[in-house]
Amino acid sequence: MNYQVERSEQEWKEQLGEERYRILRRKGTEPPFSGKYNMHFEEGVYRCGGCGEPLFDSSSKFNSSCGWPSFDESLPGKIDYVRDTSFGMLRTEILCSTCGGHLGHVFDDGPTDTGQRYCVNSLSIDFEES
Repeated sequence: MNYQVERSEQEWKEQLGEERYRILRRKGTEPPFSGKYNMHFEEGVYRCGGCGEPLFDSSSKFNSSCGWPSFDESLPGKIDYVRDTSFGMLRTEILCSTCGGHLGHVFDDGPTDTGQRYCVNSLSIDFEES
């Protein structure tokens, strides 16, 4: 896929650092309950850690007890959805629609009216207080 923000792998590595690069560009996952945004409930906007694009509003964040930050919806048009059959599972991967950065996965088991649980790596996002 072509994205509005594109960089070489070396440029991504230099910009993101080792762990963020592993998550955002190599589709890694941080350990559960380890991310700084897991139990973070301030008001503001969560942005892509790769390009800074706004992805989630804090009003959509909830405590899912799964170990990763969870949201029940994304900002309109900000997420790409990709079928993921890795590890013998069928999941839907979520990517930043601006830079293609791996954010995590979305599941249809959310407890709110949307029925969605966007399960996101803290290392793939940044927070901007409002």
